[in-house]
Amino acid sequence: MISLTDSQKIGMGLTGFGVFFLFFGMILFFDKALLAIGNILFVAGLAFVIGLERTFRFFFQKHKMKATSFFLGGVLVVLIGWPIIGVVLEVYGFFLLFRGFFPVVVGFIRRIPVLGSILNLPFISVNTMICKLFKLKT
Repeated sequence: MISLTDSQKIGMGLTGFGVFFLFFGMILFFDKALLAIGNILFVAGLAFVIGLERTFRFFFQKHKMKATSFFLGGVLVVLIGWPIIGVVLEVYGFFLLFRGFFPVVVGFIRRIPVLGSILNLPFISVNTMICKLFKLKT
């Protein structure tokens, strides 16, 4: 089992609550307040989990500046009060930022008993679709 420091445990909680508030805010027809709280908690939790310096290094790499500007711009637009436009910007920025992790996630899901057998069906081929969508190497 992986041992976590106290700040990483706090970060996991903040990130979890952030995802919950984002999801709940979208279910409640893009509630501005819930989306804003979710955004703040998610980014703060990420900073607690991987550290402040590594968070800045992750977001502000040269090849990720477009993705970072879309993601943080979406957060800003939600905070201003335009939740639908902000969420669209955030989702696009999120996919650009974390597109390198998607094949890893699909590989992990393939090892789960029921989901893995579904994802390995020949007509689904989720890993290939995701790699083509995000222009990644298979």
